Order: sequence, then structure tokens, then C-alpha cells
Amino acid sequence: MIDLNSLENKMRIIQESVPGRQITLAHIIASPDKVLYEKLGLDPRIDYEKAAIGVTTVTPSETAIIMADIAMKASGITLGFVDRFSGSLIITGTFSEVQAAMEAMQDYVQEKLGYSVCPITKT
Repeated sequence: MIDLNSLENKMRIIQESVPGRQITLAHIIASPDKVLYEKLGLDPRIDYEKAAIGVTTVTPSETAIIMADIAMKASGITLGFVDRFSGSLIITGTFSEVQAAMEAMQDYVQEKLGYSVCPITKT
């Protein structure tokens, strides 16, 4: 029988993140509530019936910078948030602008950078 008390001082757990080259989340929220904009720190002065929020996460995390640039050049979106440390990117605009930007980001990282991409989901 193993004495867990004697192992407690000897056991060591190492956790590390090994980023792949992939988009792990790509989601569009259509017609979000004003409260969601406020809670995310986004500009709440928009036409909510036409509005959308795009949320994506990528590894390596610095790729979020490249994706933000692609999104802004692909359509009239507004950059809500980009984090080069976590790989999170939030964009806002009309549904069609957000969708065009998400597709452009997916296409670029898949075709030019060889990343794996997940499907774009919508709610």
C-alpha cells in the first residue's frame, strides 16, 4: 500500500502550455444585449438590431495581433479587444462585417500560416 503522506512532500506537478498553431475558438454573437457590451467594456452606442460581436482565441497568442490587422482591413469592424498574451480577440460591427472579418482571419492563418482552424459558430 502506498503511503500518500510520504509522497506528498516528494510529488511535483509541472503544468505547461504547449501552443499549437491553431484557432481554438471562433464565435459570432448576433444581436447581443447592451449589457454584454457594457460588461465587456465595449462601446454600447450601437444599433443592436444590426450588431454582432466576434470572439476568437488563437495560439501562439501573438497571432492575435496579425488577426486584428486582417479583420480591420477585411471589413468595417471595430477592434474591441486584443491580447497578445492570451491570444484573445474581440471585434464588433454589423453581423456581415463581423462574419467577413472572421472568415478573412480564418482563411489567412489557414492558408498563409498553416494553422488548424475550428468552424465559426454563431448564436
